[in-house]
Amino acid sequence: MAINRVESDFNGEGLRVGVVTARFNAEVTEAEEAACLAALAANGVAQEDITVVSVPGALEIPLSLAQLAETGRFDALIALGAVIRGETYHFEVVSNESCAGVSRVSLEFHLPVANGILTTEDDAQAMARAEEKGRDCAMAAIEMANLLFAIDDRLGGSDDER
Repeated sequence: MAINRVESDFNGEGLRVGVVTARFNAEVTEAEEAACLAALAANGVAQEDITVVSVPGALEIPLSLAQLAETGRFDALIALGAVIRGETYHFEVVSNESCAGVSRVSLEFHLPVANGILTTEDDAQAMARAEEKGRDCAMAAIEMANLLFAIDDRLGGSDDER
């Protein structure tokens, strides 16, 4: 009996991607966003198919993702932010709640959401990871959008046309 294997690719042509970037810790998030947008473009996502939304901080990311998802205009979304540990419990609250919110949006709207909200001990760790995380999120968004389309095409899971 043959295994029915569904595979994806990194071809972003024709994909519509929304990016939500937090302004808090702007040096980090701007580096993430620049790397993300460069990777999207390098993999064929057209500039006119990318929408970027700016929000105050990580806790505002999930609501903005949900609003974008609700439009039905996107094949994938990307969340970019940076939560850097301070001296209070606030780090845990923001880290946990923003991550949980991103996951809820993905599952509620059945839409890939790449989570690029960095959670680090200090500024140096955040800067060291920013560009790689931005690129990784672009690639994950493209791959997962294509995977969901491939599943639908192969297994007939959706009537939506791409």
